[in-house]
Amino acid sequence: MFRRKVKPLTEVLGKVLREGGFESPLLQKRIIDGWDEIMGPTITRYTQEKAIRNQTLFVKISSPALRQELSMMRTQLIKRLNDHVGSFVISEVRIY
Repeated sequence: MFRRKVKPLTEVLGKVLREGGFESPLLQKRIIDGWDEIMGPTITRYTQEKAIRNQTLFVKISSPALRQELSMMRTQLIKRLNDHVGSFVISEVRIY
């Protein structure tokens, strides 16, 4: 009789994404999309642009007071965003 090694689909897809170099861009997209959900409607209203380059999330905020407040919360933001995707994707947040 012949035995097969059955693997869960999530494991197989994860391997294909990693080997193809698609895992990191996918996680970055999830962080950018998750910003609105994590930060809530008030902060989302003042958010203008979001981008990730070299493990740094750049966020443009139109309110100077909110910009200052978020700058002081950088460590917490990094943790919340990385926890949202379940992986270490960003190491820095720059609010401008």
